[in-house]
Amino acid sequence: MITSTGNQQMKHIIQLQKKSKTRCEERVFVVEGPRMALEAPGDWVEKMYVSEGFLQEPDWHEKLSEYAYEVVSDSVMNAISDTKTPQGILAVVRMPSYTLEELLKGKYQENMQEAGNAGMLQKAPHLLVLESIQDPGNLGTMVRTGEGAGVSGIIMDKTTVDLFNPKTIRATMGSLYRVPFFITEDLPGTIQELKKRKISVYAAHLGGRKSYDEPDYTKGTAFLIGNEGNGLSDEIAGLADEYIRIPMEGKVESLNAAIAATLLMYEVNRQRR
Repeated sequence: MITSTGNQQMKHIIQLQKKSKTRCEERVFVVEGPRMALEAPGDWVEKMYVSEGFLQEPDWHEKLSEYAYEVVSDSVMNAISDTKTPQGILAVVRMPSYTLEELLKGKYQENMQEAGNAGMLQKAPHLLVLESIQDPGNLGTMVRTGEGAGVSGIIMDKTTVDLFNPKTIRATMGSLYRVPFFITEDLPGTIQELKKRKISVYAAHLGGRKSYDEPDYTKGTAFLIGNEGNGLSDEIAGLADEYIRIPMEGKVESLNAAIAATLLMYEVNRQRR
C-alpha cells in the first residue's frame, strides 16, 4: 500500500491533475470516482488506484475483482484527488484520438450499434463546432448532452479549454469515452471542409431571421457555438450557411453556451426521430 505523497507514482498523478502540458505530452489523463474509473474501456486504462477505505465497501470490493489496482492510504487519496470529497478510486487513462473523417463517417453511430442501440441512429452527420469555449463545465456538459442527442462528434479549436481538464472530465459523466472529437489547428479550414461535404453549417446569431426550429436538420448539419462572453468571431460566424436565432422573452439577450447547444442538438434529434 502506498502511504506517502512522496511516492513517484503519486507525484505523477498530481502533475497529471494540474498540468495540461503533462497530459498532452504523455497522452494520458486522470479520471475519478467509480463511474468514470469503471466505465473506462479496459484497454484504455493504464493504472488504477483505490483507497483502503474504498476497499472496505463489500459491493465495490467485488466489482474490483476484475481489475488490477494499487491500494493507497485514505490520506494519500485525498492528496492526489482533484475533488474536495474524493470517492476513493481513480485511474490513469489513455487519451482517445479521432480523425475528422471518423466523425464524418459516424464513429459514434458505429459504437452505438455495437452496444445494441441502432434504433435511434441517423446516417447524416450531426456535429457541434466550438470556438474558444472557456468554461470546463460548459464543455463537459456539451459532450454529455451531445451523446444524449446523438451527435456524430464534436469539433473544437485549439483555444477551447482542455477537454481533459479534471473539471471537464467530471462534467462529461463518462460520455467522453463514447463521443468522438476532433481538435483542429485550422477551424476556418475545417468548416470549409464540412461545407464541401454538403454539411449545412448554422450559427446561433442575433442576426438570425429564422427561429432555430425552422430549418431542416435531417441532412448533414453542423452548429457553430462561440465563446461564452464574446460569442462567435466575425470570421467564424461569416462561414455559416445560415444564421438562426433562439427566441428570447423578457430582457434576456443570450443563453449559456451549453444550454444553447443543447436546444440545437435536441432539435436535430427531434426531427430525426
